[in-house]
Amino acid sequence: MTTDISPQAIALADELRTALHHVFRRLRQESDTDPSGLTLQQKMLILTISLQPGIGVAELARQEKLRGPTMSGHIKALEALNLVKRDAPDPDDRRRSGLLLTEHGTAVLEELRARRRDWLARRLSLLPPEGAAALRNALVYLNEIGE
Repeated sequence: MTTDISPQAIALADELRTALHHVFRRLRQESDTDPSGLTLQQKMLILTISLQPGIGVAELARQEKLRGPTMSGHIKALEALNLVKRDAPDPDDRRRSGLLLTEHGTAVLEELRARRRDWLARRLSLLPPEGAAALRNALVYLNEIGE
């Protein structure tokens, strides 16, 4: 532990980490009941592919810390569900083709995001005005920390 960090900052970090953990867990639980029937791993993969269109299977496996054959199985399952498709082969390496979301995959991901957003919006709407204002003001600093 670094000694140049104030006890107040350490206490705030512990409280914030715990609060964020609880919020993220509730958001994940909310999407567990979604009608898509996707596993958490599948949801994470389509999110990653949406953020990095054209990513290769090997790179996706490295990022997700999975073995290549395991990732290939996940991708085949996502292809069978019409959520993911392979892009045209790389002209420099015909064995490699990037991954893209299908229209259906994009729609499923948007529905998952909407469910999570709506759950969070319902919870936020229950806050007193001063609580909502405090969170709105805190966003500036949370975004700064996350950069």
